[in-house]
Amino acid sequence: MRPYTWRTMLLEVGLLAAGVVFFIPFFVLFSVAFRNPDAAPGPLDATWPPNFDNLVTAWTSSAMGPALANSAIITVLSVVPMIVLSSAAAYPLARYTQAWSKGLFYFFVLGLLFAGQAATIPLYILIRDLGLMGTIWAVVLIHVGGAMPFGVFLYTTFLRELPRDYEEAAALDGCGGVKAFARVVFPLMRPITGTLLILQALGCWNDFFIPLIYLSSGSNLTAPLAVYSYVGTYTADWPLVFSALLISIAPILLFYLFAQKHIIKGFAAGLKG
Repeated sequence: MRPYTWRTMLLEVGLLAAGVVFFIPFFVLFSVAFRNPDAAPGPLDATWPPNFDNLVTAWTSSAMGPALANSAIITVLSVVPMIVLSSAAAYPLARYTQAWSKGLFYFFVLGLLFAGQAATIPLYILIRDLGLMGTIWAVVLIHVGGAMPFGVFLYTTFLRELPRDYEEAAALDGCGGVKAFARVVFPLMRPITGTLLILQALGCWNDFFIPLIYLSSGSNLTAPLAVYSYVGTYTADWPLVFSALLISIAPILLFYLFAQKHIIKGFAAGLKG
């Protein structure tokens, strides 16, 4: 058993201090969300007893239920096609060694260096001309296209380290290329799929800029836009803002806590070598 030294004590104190620092945003979130509107405490003070009426008001007055449903639909419709298309595109890029496959891979990687905000105006004109303004399909198309470079990069780097023995054994059993990919290769890429699923789901759920541009003219508001509805030009009802924020982050936070172990596992598997 290792002795308890002053270095161990400093490490424990440092970890406790870091835990307190990370706890402060959650304390502020809950204290403001459950604050009594008649009280006027400081920014870090909590009122007692907690006022749960703020949650009820935030749920009803901002149509948070439909907003959460829209966020869930957009997240699913954005993440699932991105995973399917990215994995299907990465498979030939990783398995073929011709010059065209390497060129296409670097073409996808260049997408990681491109700032999506720089294409806001041409994308807005394109979505408007397609008649998709105010619909969730505008947001879905942009999310899928924006996440493709990252997905192709992770899947390709993982597949380059994956032995071909599994595919050769599947070919001996009569599996063609598509069937071998669907039944053999894709299940082996679960760490990368889990990583992309979590990261892109978080990004789609919390995205504010794209829904603000393409959904503000319609009724299909997402959870971040519902939270923003309590912020006015000159004033903001902060207890309702924080209550709506607490409601909006609860589903995706539970999802993240349930599946967070796949993030580190997927990055370790996809970026090795």
